[in-house]
Amino acid sequence: MNKYNVLCLLAFSSLCLFTACQSKPAGQVAAQSADTLTVKPAKSPARQQASSYQSANKGRIEAIREIPVYSRIAEQIVMFGIERTGQHVRKGQVVVRLSDVALREKILHCRAKLEKAEFQYQAILMGQGYKRNHLDDAPDNLKHLARVNSGYNEARAELHELEHKLTYCAITAPVSGAVTKIQNTLYGAAQPGEALFYIVDTEKLKVSFDVLENELAKYQMGKKVSVFTVAYPSEQHTATISAISPVINSNGMVHIEATLEPHPHLMPGMTAFTTVD
Repeated sequence: MNKYNVLCLLAFSSLCLFTACQSKPAGQVAAQSADTLTVKPAKSPARQQASSYQSANKGRIEAIREIPVYSRIAEQIVMFGIERTGQHVRKGQVVVRLSDVALREKILHCRAKLEKAEFQYQAILMGQGYKRNHLDDAPDNLKHLARVNSGYNEARAELHELEHKLTYCAITAPVSGAVTKIQNTLYGAAQPGEALFYIVDTEKLKVSFDVLENELAKYQMGKKVSVFTVAYPSEQHTATISAISPVINSNGMVHIEATLEPHPHLMPGMTAFTTVD
């Protein structure tokens, strides 16, 4: 075989091979390509910081009890120890003094009245034949009748009442806390039933907030929640759920209250955000 025949044979073989490859189905070519590809594993997604979503609910810090300070008698204020809203007072501290001049004058008159009644009491017993130094020897029923007829019992009860009213002139703080709603001032007229000011018990505060109906299952009585305030956002406080409204309002919200642990930076009216795991 000469050189020309060999070249022709090689060219024909190459053409046949190329035609055979072009005539293969696309599925077989894809299968062969897939077999030859090296599949690299995909990168895993970033790990979540928490497995459960924490929802933040806007609320407000409120006082559990706000106690009014009253005067029991109508007198002029001669000492008013409250200077400003937010002033802290201690339980038992004298915060207001009322004028006692009129009461002391009444007490003097009542004591004179009592002395007169006592003299008449003795005169009645001596009229029954008992000597002054032996009036106690009289029977009890006779002594009781002599006290009633002389006005001794009435004068003594009146004196006791006036002396007791005298203690009302010094008004003390019923609880420790911060002063709010000052409604009177020095030399003002104190009237029974009208509050002089109010005291908020800062040791007993709560946070009130609303949650969606579909989140209610995460809130249970006695569960702890975290509280953050707008004023001190870096501080985290703990509160215990103490009340859950049994009614869902028209907006699909449920009202919840949680008792806060005492802290000097917490005060009623603060805007707060609560979170629960």
